[in-house]
Amino acid sequence: MRKLTLLATTAAAALALAACGGTSPAGDGDGGGTPKSGGTLKVSFWPDNATLPCIDPFQVYWIESRSIIRNFADSLTDQDPKTGEIVPWLATSWQISPDGLTYTFKLRDGVTFANGKKLDAQAVADNAAGWIATVKATNGAAYGASYVQGLTGADVVDPGTVAFHLAKPNSSFLQATSTTNLAITDPAEYQLTPAERCTGKGVVGSGQFVLDHYTAKVETVLTKRAGYAWGSALAKNQGEAYLDKVVFTYVAEDSVRTGNLVSGAIDIAWPRNPFTPQDEQLIQRSGDKVEQRALPGVAYTLFANTADGKVLSDPAVRKALNQAVDRKTYATTVFGASYPVVQGAFDSTTPFFTDKSAKLGYDPDAAQKTLEAAGWTAGPGGIRTKNGAQLTIDYPITSATPGAELLQAQLKKVGINLSLRTLTTAQTTTYLPNGDYDLTGTYFTRADPGALQFILNPDVANSKALARRSASPDGIAKIQALFARAIQSTDAAQTKQAYADLQDFLLDEGVTFPLFERVQKAGVSGKVHGFAFTSESFLKLNDVWKD
Repeated sequence: MRKLTLLATTAAAALALAACGGTSPAGDGDGGGTPKSGGTLKVSFWPDNATLPCIDPFQVYWIESRSIIRNFADSLTDQDPKTGEIVPWLATSWQISPDGLTYTFKLRDGVTFANGKKLDAQAVADNAAGWIATVKATNGAAYGASYVQGLTGADVVDPGTVAFHLAKPNSSFLQATSTTNLAITDPAEYQLTPAERCTGKGVVGSGQFVLDHYTAKVETVLTKRAGYAWGSALAKNQGEAYLDKVVFTYVAEDSVRTGNLVSGAIDIAWPRNPFTPQDEQLIQRSGDKVEQRALPGVAYTLFANTADGKVLSDPAVRKALNQAVDRKTYATTVFGASYPVVQGAFDSTTPFFTDKSAKLGYDPDAAQKTLEAAGWTAGPGGIRTKNGAQLTIDYPITSATPGAELLQAQLKKVGINLSLRTLTTAQTTTYLPNGDYDLTGTYFTRADPGALQFILNPDVANSKALARRSASPDGIAKIQALFARAIQSTDAAQTKQAYADLQDFLLDEGVTFPLFERVQKAGVSGKVHGFAFTSESFLKLNDVWKD
């Protein structure tokens, strides 16, 4: 959760993190012949988290770390990346009480952690207690806190049955049980401090691989788990891994990572920024592949400060701003000709996503008419004025980027001055609480639309200041009511309708200004087969093997 405050600052951060998510189908096996066992897979990631490196499932938000965790720590359920459906994994079945307050899971028999301990109902209940304790110990900073909203604990019904209890209904909880953050680990780890667990000490999962070691900022190594036999039904290979070992390293330079791939020094290049068109062509000419998938959750989105006295408190200015953004040109200019265009408040792989492209059309003529009708007239340098004041929108950034400058140029065409104000290090942590901005941007990654409440619902948002200023008091109340309808219901049809209404409201009222879809790309050696993305667009190794 702590990344939200930092990365809400700027499109510069967005460009650096954009690929932590795209719209081509997920790779799910390439039919490369009969799988062969053995060998080491070498994966090169973006650098590890500089300020809070961590490999503990419940605490970590870093995309690369969660991708590693997915392969050594299993979850109660799994989520189909194509349909969003929740399917059995460590749990064979579940029941949700009519009031939505109790989730009861029947567990698969015969599952053990990598240290040989049995994974039973007591171990799962102890995990739940560990999650709750970690939320308290970290004062809510642990990323998993957003996945256990309302969780009060879990009881052992019998050795193979566990019941989770919630203080209020939370329809997102079932999906949460499929995520890496609620992966089930040996509960003995919760006897350690959160800081100790971040180093990997005591972290033992039940997955297809074993965490051999985690050397922060240097490398992470997974080794094959002998006797594994309980893979998710979504994997073709539900038994032991084909690979003997997986080595993850951290490389800052995109060009170095790409060069290592095409030279054969590594097997998978996993960038943060999407590959440049030139690098993508180089990878494909070398006989390798580029896989891509949208990272689910909130699209990279701009949010207005609508507080009294701020220029974007005027609905007409917000409407014109939306009309003035050419999202197609933004996508193709910043990321390349084949890059998908954002279609709404959520990335396209998010369950309950609806295409709202019609509300995001580029119409500079309409934008100018909207501003004229609101009393903003053409002024010096083409920037509009009203009552002697220029139409200037303050957009804090951490550094100049092509995306921010392109957005500035697009808005200038209709008479809006987008002021790109570079923040100092100190200002990055204070400008949101102080309300020292007109426009800011952020996102949230999760394969559930409820992720958006951690930006827009002041009751649970990481930045309550941003949430409270993103709409009028009446608008915030409407947003909260729509979230309540969606999340506190056990009726799937009602949840679907509430999220549809929410997506319309956010765009119609100028609460959200989606800027671009976040695409995760991966360069994959032609010698690697069975590559697949999870529903969270992480790397799934069950079916991966090498020539």
